[in-house]
Amino acid sequence: MLASPEPKGLVPFTKESFELIKQHIAKTHNEEHEEDLKPNPDLEVGKELPFIYGNLSQGMVSEPLEDVDPYYYKKKNTFIVLNKNRTIFRFNAASILCTLSPFNCIRGTTIKVLAHPYPFLLTSTFFRLFILISVLLGLHIPVNTLLGIYTFEILVKLFARGVWAGSFSFLGDPWNWLDFSVTMFEVIIRYSPLNFIPMLQTARTLRILKIIPLNQGLKSLAGVLTHCLKKLIGVIILTLFFLSIFSLIGMGLFMGNLKHKCFRWPQENENETLHNKTGNPYYIRETENFYYLEGERYALLCGNRTDAGQCPEGYVCVKAGINPDQGFTNFDSFGWALFALFRLMAQDYPEGLYHQILYASGKVYMIFFVMVSFWFSFYMASLFLGILAMAYEEEKQRVGQTSKKIEPKFQQTGKELQEGNETDEAKTIQIEMKKRSPTSTDTSLDVLEDATLRHKEELEKSKKICPLYWYKFATTFLIWNCSPCWSKLKEFVHRIVMAPFTDLFLIICIILNICFLALERYPMSKSTNNLLNIGNLVFIGIFTAEMIFKIIAMHPYGYFQVGWNIFDSVIVFHGLTELCLANVEGMVLLRLFRMLRIFKLGKYWPTFQILMRSLSKAWVTLRDLVLLLFIFMFFSAAFGMRLFGQNYEEFVCHIDQNCQLPRWHMHDFFHSYLNVFRILCGEWVETLWDCMEVAGQSWCIPFYLMVILIGNLLFFYIFLENCSFSSCKDVTAEENNEAKNLQLAVARIKKGINYVLLKILCKKQNVPKDTMDHVNEVYVKEDISDHTLSELSNAQDFLKDKEKSSGTEKNTTENESQSLIPSPSVSETVPVASGESDIENPDNKEIQSKSGDGDSKEKIKQSSSSECSTVDIAISEEEEMFYGSERSKHPKNGCGRGSSLGQTSGASKKGKIWQNIRKTCCKIVENNWFKCFIGLVTLLSTGTLAFEDIYIDQRKTIKILLEYADMIFTYIFILEMLLKWMAYGFKAYFSNGWYRLDFVVVIVFCLSLIGKTREELKPLISMKFLRPLRVLSQFERMKVVVRALIKTTLPTLNVFLVCLMIWLIFSIMGVDLFAGRFYECIDPTSGERFPSSEVMNKSQCESLLFNESMPWENAKMNFDNVGNGFLSLLQVATFNGWITIMNSAIDSVAVNIQPHFEVNIYMYCYFINFIIFGVFLPLSMLISVIIDNFNKHKIKISSNIFITVKQRKQYRRLKKLMYEDSQRPVPRPRNKLQGFVFDLVTSQVFNVIVMVLICFQAIAMMIDTDGQSLEMYIALYWINSIFVMLYTMECILKLIALRCFYFTIVWNIFDFMVVIFSITGLCLPMTVGSYLVSPSFVQLILLSRIIHMLRLGKGPKVFHNLMLPLMLSLPALLNIILLIFLVMFIYAIFGMYNFAYVKKEAGINDVSNFETFGSSMLCLFQVAIFAGWDGMLDAIFNSKWSDCDPDKINPGTQVRGDCGNPSVGIFYFVSYILISWLIIVNMYIVVVMEFLNIASKKKNKTLSEDDFRKFFQVWKRFDPDRTQYIDSSKLSDFAAALDPPLFMAKPNKGQLIALDLPMAVGDRIHCLDILLAFTKRVMGQDVRMERLLSEIESGFLLANPFKITCEPITTTLKRKQEAVSATIIQRAYKNYRLRRNDKNTSHIHMIDDDRDVHATKEGAYFDKAKEKSPIQSQI
Repeated sequence: MLASPEPKGLVPFTKESFELIKQHIAKTHNEEHEEDLKPNPDLEVGKELPFIYGNLSQGMVSEPLEDVDPYYYKKKNTFIVLNKNRTIFRFNAASILCTLSPFNCIRGTTIKVLAHPYPFLLTSTFFRLFILISVLLGLHIPVNTLLGIYTFEILVKLFARGVWAGSFSFLGDPWNWLDFSVTMFEVIIRYSPLNFIPMLQTARTLRILKIIPLNQGLKSLAGVLTHCLKKLIGVIILTLFFLSIFSLIGMGLFMGNLKHKCFRWPQENENETLHNKTGNPYYIRETENFYYLEGERYALLCGNRTDAGQCPEGYVCVKAGINPDQGFTNFDSFGWALFALFRLMAQDYPEGLYHQILYASGKVYMIFFVMVSFWFSFYMASLFLGILAMAYEEEKQRVGQTSKKIEPKFQQTGKELQEGNETDEAKTIQIEMKKRSPTSTDTSLDVLEDATLRHKEELEKSKKICPLYWYKFATTFLIWNCSPCWSKLKEFVHRIVMAPFTDLFLIICIILNICFLALERYPMSKSTNNLLNIGNLVFIGIFTAEMIFKIIAMHPYGYFQVGWNIFDSVIVFHGLTELCLANVEGMVLLRLFRMLRIFKLGKYWPTFQILMRSLSKAWVTLRDLVLLLFIFMFFSAAFGMRLFGQNYEEFVCHIDQNCQLPRWHMHDFFHSYLNVFRILCGEWVETLWDCMEVAGQSWCIPFYLMVILIGNLLFFYIFLENCSFSSCKDVTAEENNEAKNLQLAVARIKKGINYVLLKILCKKQNVPKDTMDHVNEVYVKEDISDHTLSELSNAQDFLKDKEKSSGTEKNTTENESQSLIPSPSVSETVPVASGESDIENPDNKEIQSKSGDGDSKEKIKQSSSSECSTVDIAISEEEEMFYGSERSKHPKNGCGRGSSLGQTSGASKKGKIWQNIRKTCCKIVENNWFKCFIGLVTLLSTGTLAFEDIYIDQRKTIKILLEYADMIFTYIFILEMLLKWMAYGFKAYFSNGWYRLDFVVVIVFCLSLIGKTREELKPLISMKFLRPLRVLSQFERMKVVVRALIKTTLPTLNVFLVCLMIWLIFSIMGVDLFAGRFYECIDPTSGERFPSSEVMNKSQCESLLFNESMPWENAKMNFDNVGNGFLSLLQVATFNGWITIMNSAIDSVAVNIQPHFEVNIYMYCYFINFIIFGVFLPLSMLISVIIDNFNKHKIKISSNIFITVKQRKQYRRLKKLMYEDSQRPVPRPRNKLQGFVFDLVTSQVFNVIVMVLICFQAIAMMIDTDGQSLEMYIALYWINSIFVMLYTMECILKLIALRCFYFTIVWNIFDFMVVIFSITGLCLPMTVGSYLVSPSFVQLILLSRIIHMLRLGKGPKVFHNLMLPLMLSLPALLNIILLIFLVMFIYAIFGMYNFAYVKKEAGINDVSNFETFGSSMLCLFQVAIFAGWDGMLDAIFNSKWSDCDPDKINPGTQVRGDCGNPSVGIFYFVSYILISWLIIVNMYIVVVMEFLNIASKKKNKTLSEDDFRKFFQVWKRFDPDRTQYIDSSKLSDFAAALDPPLFMAKPNKGQLIALDLPMAVGDRIHCLDILLAFTKRVMGQDVRMERLLSEIESGFLLANPFKITCEPITTTLKRKQEAVSATIIQRAYKNYRLRRNDKNTSHIHMIDDDRDVHATKEGAYFDKAKEKSPIQSQI
């Protein structure tokens, strides 16, 4: 909002203006009603002054000027100073607390120094950059120099701004506090001999943050992020609340369990002494009597439950020793439990904690981890994203609204200034011409026009980048028009170069070149190597020839005007340079730039161009944000190095067996920076353990929390901004001749193929020639620039539009018939069921009504659907109710229709029999009982697969039952398929995607039965895993989710291909850098790598020990070929196993050379670049397109696309329940005692006391620890007993007050059950002992009452508001979760069939394996959250004789061997990761969009059903007798009791009077009149107001047909007028009596003067209210 419509010009700030400002401020303080002014956002400090405020003369530069912003000028007593760049500096004018006068010469000089753009700011900026570089390189700067510069800066700011005189003084800016602190630290370090100097040296790193206030963009961005943090306070509190709850639950379930280990029971005559194999006293195993797995540092955990980890023979499970992970992973106290839950929330190495708990406690507790993962990793993360997205949208709208308001005025002013300058120049030229030739007017005018044209040309030339002589040189030497022969040659070459088939040939060459690049691998034969080298030469020659021909055809000047041509020339020059320097040593890295050839595809790919433009636009906008993130990472790395670097050197023996620094430490800056980057990637817990070992918990935990929270805030904000720009709504592709030529060439090829096929088939061409020409030229006429990314990325829609425009309807029909969503254009002529439709279309009413009438069936065109056709479009439930009565009059199946099974006459007898058979089949398949039966059989057939695990051969009875069940299921589904064939016909059946899926599943059933008959066909049995796919077609919820996923994800195919191309580039680069370099010589005894000092290469490894070759092994994840590179990059992208891959990369030396520790450390840069450009950017692009498609389809149906029609009604009911307490009011008892208790338990104070008790009970649980003393145990027992007694008293009081109504409230039943179980839990240990009932049982039962904190009206309102999106998105989430479960089920069965007997190592162990269905689901849950799948794939990679035993006998089964299948494993995990990622991303989008939807409704001035419902809830309190009227005296209290936006705060009497409400007899006002008036006040002049008011009135009358009608006798406005008029009459009459009875003074004293004054003020306020009333003005 602009502060003033007409800005004033620049005026010097003088003493007179200073006095005027003081007087104005004093005057405004005395006035009651101050003018509502706001700061102008375009006049903020640091921005350039707009030219609308006039020109800046030389005398005004760096001089005090009056503030041009009225807000500061009238309220804040400030003045401004402008430098040469018109940058605004604002200062306080008041002289307070050592602040000099604005007119003091010293202050004036310092202001000039501060405002000058060059000497001070740039020097300071470059100096600070020099400091950063010195920190990087380890240089030492003299402290005196540093201190002198900082002191000079502070003195200048102190004198220029003053110490404290307002918000623009030195202390008014928090960034100045930072400068002052840094300077003070430097002074103390320089001159103080105290012992805490090392701590201050660490604090010196704060000077890095001094760069932020120098950049106005960074400074404003820091303010925006601070605003976001304020908005996140509610979510942070809710997160801490749930973290505390789950931590207490974890304490109750797992306290002390992680100390359970397998202990070897000593035999007789055996020494029980402890041994230590290592010489390091800090790095020891607890005892050699514990059982250790091979290569593990910590002992094997075990449990006493049957589903927990079991100990081997000779070992027993005892509680002894320390907790795993150096003692930092446990639930023994609240602090460590909170730490473990925070780790699970951040999903950092969660599989390690899963396995530890499941080993120690049992697999059943996986439910706990599923709940934690869903609640924190999904929902709380969605809340964080939703609030950040809301804050980002608010900031975006604020900037947009400001620019919309400012731009028109600035444009108008700019045009006026430009026109004025042009007019002045024209007048000057005209005057000069008149002076030269005053007699010839016509000539002067012509010369004037020529001069004006020349002037414009000179202006255009002056705008060019290069000097004019360069353009003259270019036109002379770079435009070749030598001779006619050259011109003819140029025209000939131009035709060849611009021909469509030339571009087709070039793109084929580019694709072949990419294939050649991707064929490089290790090891590679000489023939293959020669082939690739020859291919490289050929492609360089082709690209060089292309460049030469284009230069000939377009001239060099024209050629280099096109950006793509410049790129092509760079590629050509690179290729030629590489050929010339091929034999030069050290030039191998030039091969990496071959990847640039892949980008040549972008010339022919509009989607790629749009993405690149959008990303470039995004990064221009995000530069400040990225710079801020880099500064934060730099600061964190320097701070960590200063804080922990020395500790890593001193206490390295605590964390490494050989007392060497590990790979991840903070001893130097580079490793510290890498450590911070790893923390931001979500991998921090292992480095935190090391940090706590060397530096303690007090410093490490706060440092890591700071990096995690602030870093993730910056990262998510960048992600949101990048997503908003990557949507590419405003970015279009330029017209590209190459792309058009490619389309034209493809069209001509299609035309030729069609012509040849027609000739071969001897068919005539019915399409006219003009039409065919139009078909072939349509691709050229298509304007690519008109398509945005969302249109171009939608491959199906894009192709269908073209096919429709070309008239090829046949291809469209084929495409539609192949999808799961049948097309309404597909026509059928057979009677099929009307309820089998799979798509909703409200336009089907006419067809349905026509098909329902038997007489009109023959009139329906062939293109329309029949009554029972599966391709009929489903109608909504409302239409179903409307047409239900009509349909009941007619049979569901049609009669006399044609059949696709055979053409039979309807009049013949056989035809009637056939028709009756089909009718009967149609009735059967349409019967609801039949559908339910098929659904039940589908679920049973799916569930039986879970029993076919590795123990099925040992369970003979179950195996026989399953075999018979398979046969029965197969026959049932075959019978169902035959019935549907009879009812619908082949064409209708196979045109439905869901029926085609059923047909495929029936084939799978048949093949699995065939596979059991013969031994060689046994592999067919493994196809059973496809049987659950039938569930998709049987349940509408599944269908809705699948359709929605297709709609949101299919349009991303084009973008996905672009992302795949980026990965291809990184994969080929990885092959060039690391192919064959991950091999190493392994010591078979220890399993570790030999040091490079002992073994230097492959030959030494093979002849190391007595001519016995040591294994020269390759890493399982490597870059030996592009396929392996893709798999390795996928592990890096999911942050699973990426540390191992990076370790191999940075240790690699060369081919056949033994790796050396961190010899190639800067290869970290490759992986950092991949994470930024190969993971972050593609992820944001994909998600942005998915969000766009989600919103597009959501707008079409005005609802969530993941819920069914029935669930939409459930959504409304759920919304109603969430917004109000649905319980009925309990009548107050008549008994006095019961009434008193009733008032007590229903009061707000009682509710607060109960909530406080619940919180205190939770705090008491936090005190509990493992291994606590007996006294503490007894104290906690009595504390729990007291809480049980208090809750019992609450229950008794509520029973007395509420009587039988107590059990009508769900929450009371819950509290009652808590009390019963708590009392039982306290009493049982006294009778049966504590073995059957855990001591923590009572605590957990009591803790369950904390759920009251989330109850509407009981707990904090912020909790309810944040829980609302989850509850409202619950129907959609349940549907998506069902689909996720089905996908997990299918993959679990597939895993059981293929990986059940894989050797247990790495990620496959006793807990996570594929032996049973439960274990498989556990593995897939881990993979779904990207946890630990690299270890499972490692185990499946064991396919060689050295790694596994293919002849191993597995007891209880006929299957032999424990080897895996790498190719199947790769397909298995990669496909599952992609599918689950797409589904989970849509889950996030559903919740975030629901949150944004709620926020937008609150922000907009709209009223919903919930607002009206709350209105009537408040009305019930003021009108308990339901008279529909309230007294006018209660209106003020009623308005103040409402919730926003109808809420009207007190004092509100004036506003209520201005509403002009009708009043009935007795000064009563009707409910509907109040509601309508309040609605008008909120909605204002909204166009929807009239319709809304009519709906409110009609709805009220329908709900209250017994409305008591009382004619209004007056209104609130008239009543106030009458009161004021009566006051005026009374005053006049009193004055008259005073003048007449001057002597009668006693009568005068009886008049109340205060009443006169009060009446006068009310009259004045009434006059103002009357003027402002919009309704009164309309009357």
